[in-house]
Amino acid sequence: MIPQDIIRRKRDGHELSDSEIANFIQGLTDGTVTEGQAAALAMAIYFKDMSRAECASLTRAMAASGKTLNWKADNLPGPVLDKHSTGGVGDTVSLMLAPMVAACGGFVPMISGRGLGHTGGTLDKLESIPGYTAKPDPLLFRQTVREVGCAIIGQTDDLAPADRRLYAIRDVTATVESVPLITASILSKKLAAGLDGLVMDVKVGSGAFMTSMAEARHLATSLTEVAEQAGLPTRALLTDMDEPLAPVAGNALEVRLAIDYLTGRRRDFRLHACVLALGAEMLVLGKLADTLIDARRKLEVALDSGAAAGRFARMVSALGGPADLMENPDAHLAKAPVQVTVTAGTLGYVQSVDTRALGMIVLSLGGGRTRPDEEIDPSVGLTDLAAIGAELGPLDPLAIVHARTRFSADKAAQAVRAAYRMSRTSITPRSVMVRDV
Repeated sequence: MIPQDIIRRKRDGHELSDSEIANFIQGLTDGTVTEGQAAALAMAIYFKDMSRAECASLTRAMAASGKTLNWKADNLPGPVLDKHSTGGVGDTVSLMLAPMVAACGGFVPMISGRGLGHTGGTLDKLESIPGYTAKPDPLLFRQTVREVGCAIIGQTDDLAPADRRLYAIRDVTATVESVPLITASILSKKLAAGLDGLVMDVKVGSGAFMTSMAEARHLATSLTEVAEQAGLPTRALLTDMDEPLAPVAGNALEVRLAIDYLTGRRRDFRLHACVLALGAEMLVLGKLADTLIDARRKLEVALDSGAAAGRFARMVSALGGPADLMENPDAHLAKAPVQVTVTAGTLGYVQSVDTRALGMIVLSLGGGRTRPDEEIDPSVGLTDLAAIGAELGPLDPLAIVHARTRFSADKAAQAVRAAYRMSRTSITPRSVMVRDV
């Protein structure tokens, strides 16, 4: 079975067999399939699509291309659960949700990624904590999950290596947007993590990769159906990304927001609603709650009792971060030397915001990467982002820019003003939960 025959069959619109897919992925892993051949198959899939069965087979093959985690030997007294977001601006959910679910009896070995384009990466946020080890050795990772209940780390080199190689090829061949390839990429890593259940947060809107409802629903359906076929119980929710999920965007700034959320200093409505909705699905999926109402109640108790904050503190400390981060975040999190308030300049209501543009502003300040080897400035970003529907006076802030230099701050301020649209007519605030799938 040679690679070009497999490519030809998919090019001509035929359904590939399990053995054909497994053979190709094995070749991709061991190097007998060339980058050109992998690019050709990716393009054939982009144009000819894949059936759910094919996509499930591709997911299983990529998950099996490296080491897989098995938690049975650890005798964990609860389900192994995870949540994955398709990416957005101000999306700090993982930082709060992992310790909250752990405080409710779940175990969360969350393998997260770095920022992609205008969207922030959970891994980049956590690496803004001094000393935090995003790639611990396997023993420390397992120990942290077992003893704390959660550990948020980056993808290791031996976890789904075929996915890592195929993604790099897709990134330079304009095939990233293929729904079967997105589905297999996400789920292969989750299957390799040995989960009992997964909840997907599929973002839709101007700040998401899926900008239309039809695209988001298509991806959400693909993820849930393929996951079920691959043996991973999965639930998906659609959430709004036509405005930032939280009023903050930037790595250290979002960590500070997460700390304030967990300790009860500040809980913004949209972010809180999203966290509770996703967390409730996780608890019900893991049989830690009978109903979504019961699950939400347990999550609120985990927050209000301080149990979730305690889990986050222990996770950070176990993975090399400061033991007093929760008590003294300002002593550890980097601060930008320049802060500029961007005022509304007029009386009215926030009508709309170009969320993708806000993400690009953070990237331009140095809070994201344009090249894989680029260093990130953890201190820069945006805070106090005005929400859609907010009534503002001329001197009220649209945002506060946190920058390294006055020049970059002023440039970012101009871009912030361009991203917002004001209206004299009052507007109903948006709901973060768009629609169930």
